[in-house]
Amino acid sequence: MQQIEWQDFTKVELRVGRIIAATPFAKARKPAYQLQVDFGPELGIKKSSAQLTALYTPEDLVNKLVVAVVNFPPKQIGPFMSECLVTGFHNANGEVSLCIPEHEVPLGTRLL
Repeated sequence: MQQIEWQDFTKVELRVGRIIAATPFAKARKPAYQLQVDFGPELGIKKSSAQLTALYTPEDLVNKLVVAVVNFPPKQIGPFMSECLVTGFHNANGEVSLCIPEHEVPLGTRLL
């Protein structure tokens, strides 16, 4: 495993957001959802594409808190522009389980 310096880690903006909309991403190559995530008044609402269809329905995702990287440049995914990276872990079956806070925290809170 490559080691990084503390300064490298501080460059990554991992923030808490709340999913406010989740819809199937019909044009994605692999099954995915288009998400709208609210990061509070400082950052606002950002869009993301996430391959979460194996473990979550759109109804499961709405109102869920998530941890996302918010300082990557926008990335074109087919016809969709992703503005943040919602984080998760692959389980034993390769399905993505979201990285989520255990308790309520203010939107936009940075992971330290």
